[in-house]
Amino acid sequence: MRTGRGTLSVAAGLVLVALASVGYVLPPAFDPPPLKVDPAFQAIPAQPAEERRPVAANGPVRREEISLPAEAQRLEGTLRVPLTPGRHPAMVFVSGSGNGSRTEFTPQAEFLARAGVATIAFDKRTIGYDFRHRDFGLLADDALRMVEYLRTRPEIDPTRIGIWGVSEGGWVVPIAAAKSSSVGFMVLVSSPNVSPLRQVAWALNEQLLRLRAPIGARDLLTRAMGGVGFDFLRYDAMPALSRVRQPVLAFYGTTDPSIPFVESTKALITAMGRAGNDNYTIRFMAEGDHAMRVHGGPFTKGYLETLANWIKGLPGTAKPAVHMAGATPVQRFEASDVPAAPWYAGGTMLGLTICLAAVGYVAGPVAAMVVRLRHRHTSVETNARLWAPIRRRLSRMAWTGLGLLASVVAFITLLVLFSINQAGAWPAVLAGWLVVRVLAVLMLIQEVTAVAAYVSALREGLQPSRWQHVAVGGVLGGTGLLLVAAAYYGLFSFPW
Repeated sequence: MRTGRGTLSVAAGLVLVALASVGYVLPPAFDPPPLKVDPAFQAIPAQPAEERRPVAANGPVRREEISLPAEAQRLEGTLRVPLTPGRHPAMVFVSGSGNGSRTEFTPQAEFLARAGVATIAFDKRTIGYDFRHRDFGLLADDALRMVEYLRTRPEIDPTRIGIWGVSEGGWVVPIAAAKSSSVGFMVLVSSPNVSPLRQVAWALNEQLLRLRAPIGARDLLTRAMGGVGFDFLRYDAMPALSRVRQPVLAFYGTTDPSIPFVESTKALITAMGRAGNDNYTIRFMAEGDHAMRVHGGPFTKGYLETLANWIKGLPGTAKPAVHMAGATPVQRFEASDVPAAPWYAGGTMLGLTICLAAVGYVAGPVAAMVVRLRHRHTSVETNARLWAPIRRRLSRMAWTGLGLLASVVAFITLLVLFSINQAGAWPAVLAGWLVVRVLAVLMLIQEVTAVAAYVSALREGLQPSRWQHVAVGGVLGGTGLLLVAAAYYGLFSFPW
């Protein structure tokens, strides 16, 4: 007896409601509230004109390739030294996340060297730093090796050697400054000062809002982030920042979509207060993005001049007339912490779920093939007739499950790339989300109808062999695991 379409529709609907409820009940919530307006950030004075005065960056420069020993490898860099008489201040560039090639600092390094500030830009280490493992203390030690090398150079003023860090470098540079008195000053560019997880979640939320992505897309990403077991994502920047006593210059761009610059500024001010350090300067640069450029092009107006004038003016410029000045920053939402996933949704359990589903999907087709081969010689006609449509259903389910996994990975990759490049079109996001949701619902319907077809076949006389039990259990079980995982990540929740 065949199960009617009405009965199947009701069963699929009930399963859908149950799975949708999982997306509301089990996962920890992530819903960053709007950031309360702070009057201190609504009445920021204009940057003093003296800081932005023109800089003569036309002096002769000598360039040297250097190679210094470090933990487990050598560090390769480029030293630029002004050829004008006397001892010069110097600065070491520390890169943000990623490969960190020295060439990304060439424009700034050349400008400063021609203006009278020696610079070192070096390639980030390749041993001890990767996507999963990042030791900020190890990166800080690399920067300190460059500082100690500069102290041996006769052209360098050993009392005015500083470290400059951008983005992820904002977690590295304070560790180095707190650790060594050889660091004479610190420059922070787009420094998050909150945990990496909060910074990434904030940036993704801003990007998804810009792309008009559905709330469910944000839930999918943040729940995935909550299950990631990368220790560095919950790094606390405040202890190191609170031990910095050297002069600090911090730049933030008012169009930076990558960091919560208002909260980052508040964290820096709080840390300076704990350290008893009044020698800090915070400047908000109009139209500046994450790299202090305007839409990825030229540097924002006044950035290079402010940087050079501040360094060359030390120690006099360490104590500014106003601590915070420049353009008015506007941050819409708080940088909320992504809740850690419960044990049943952590990275280990998710990996185990995918592995079990993969085993089931492999076991199912293999068992079905064995059954087909055996049926060529020994099958009972009724068994073969009843088994054929079930085998086709199992095959389609396996392909749909694999397609869902591939589409989720592709969708997350798309969003991350859009966020990193601050680009992307909202139709692409909506289309990707639609594909993911449709495949999830299709997989649910296939699961319900396959169970119904198998039960009906049993009623009509199907006598499954051991291999047929393996095929059915493997594919139905694997799909069931994926359905529960999809429910946790909100693929069945409403609104979509």
